[in-house]
Amino acid sequence: MAMANNKTVCFICNEQKITYPCKGCSKEFCFMDLAKHKQILNEELHYITNEYNEFKQTINEQKQNPQNHSLIKQINQWEINSIQKIQQKAQECREIFIKSSKTCINDIEIKFNDLNQKIKQFEKENEFNEINLNYLRNQLRKITEELNNPSNISIQQSSQSFINDISITFPKKPIFNKWKQNAITVAGENGEGKELNQLNCPGGIFIDKNKNIFIADDCNHRIIERQYNTKEGQIVAGADGRGNRMDQLNRPIDVIVNQQNHSIIIADQGNKRVIHWLNQNQQILIRNIGCWGLAMDKNGFLYVCDFWKNEVRRWKMGEYNNEGIIVAGGNGQGNQLNQLHAPTFIFVDEDQSVYVSDVNNHRVMKWRKDAKEGKVVAGGNGQGRNLNQLSYPQGVIVDDLGQTYVADSHNHRVMRWREGEKEGEIVVGGSGEGNQSNQLNRPCGLSFDNEGNLYVADHFNHRLQKFETI
Repeated sequence: MAMANNKTVCFICNEQKITYPCKGCSKEFCFMDLAKHKQILNEELHYITNEYNEFKQTINEQKQNPQNHSLIKQINQWEINSIQKIQQKAQECREIFIKSSKTCINDIEIKFNDLNQKIKQFEKENEFNEINLNYLRNQLRKITEELNNPSNISIQQSSQSFINDISITFPKKPIFNKWKQNAITVAGENGEGKELNQLNCPGGIFIDKNKNIFIADDCNHRIIERQYNTKEGQIVAGADGRGNRMDQLNRPIDVIVNQQNHSIIIADQGNKRVIHWLNQNQQILIRNIGCWGLAMDKNGFLYVCDFWKNEVRRWKMGEYNNEGIIVAGGNGQGNQLNQLHAPTFIFVDEDQSVYVSDVNNHRVMKWRKDAKEGKVVAGGNGQGRNLNQLSYPQGVIVDDLGQTYVADSHNHRVMRWREGEKEGEIVVGGSGEGNQSNQLNRPCGLSFDNEGNLYVADHFNHRLQKFETI
């Protein structure tokens, strides 16, 4: 009876031998080479242990001596370079002054010698009076002032720094990703109406750095401010109902606040004008415009969405007499990438990219600064309620990570879209049309406060909902 052949090829020596498997790498080794393989593994473990110990030592060193970090060294080098620049500039100014000062002193010496001659002459001739003495006294005073404060030399400080500024930056991380699904009503608690604790079809909203909320109370033809932690609002724009007087509004749909001077800019939709309110004084900025959404960038440029002309224009502050510059749309009504169809709300990010709710195309478009056409960042797959669709989108905002939030009006939900993704996700709402705390009815304006809480103008529920972060 023949012996069974249980030999296989050894991975190392490549010979037919009785072998033993290594579970870690699933290879077969003969007895001798298995020992070598284990030795290699031991050496690798020893190497990893040494790396671990070195890394642990590095951590301890950085904890004990943070000044030795490479970034601290960069800061120190910046300090040295800046001081050298300052010292070099100061030395240059000293040399210029000393050179100019010598010329100035020489001129003063000449005047002084002339004055000295006159004094000696008066003393010699012994003929002088009060007029002569006053003259000598005034001349001596002028020469003294000229010596101490030369009129032709001064120090000018430029407002532009010649030292490169530095700062510490950190990568942006998502702080809040989710919100409680049951909202708190923070305005319009008493339903539809015109009392100060009521709203009627609220549109755009703006929240300042102190968490004061400004609401375009559309069908009440007024702007309401709800100060932080107060029980009812106050009217800050609009009076005596609907009208076209300077102190009246007609279906205001959006509002923004210039936080530098606390002035209010309103899209007075029914009067086809953009109007500015400051301490109850009004000024029409732009006339005859189908205004809807408003935005202001970090440079103070004003952006206005023209619903009827299917475009967004930008104006420089104080230059509203001109036609502005088209920054989105402007190529007629349509669904091409360079067109819009009934755009409403807008948002402008730090890079001056403009996001537009393109309502009748059921999409949100992003137009980069100076772009000739936009890019779809939400929706764009026809009207519907799937996660890749929108239905008459309204308010739009973008967070620090470039994620787009849109009030998906006819789907009664707020969606979040990450740029480049084919589908969005529901962040609040999505439980059907209704007035429960987890429901919305045609959501309109959107805003975040400085803690990341999400505010939604619940248009047909006549209330403002606050969804707190988790």
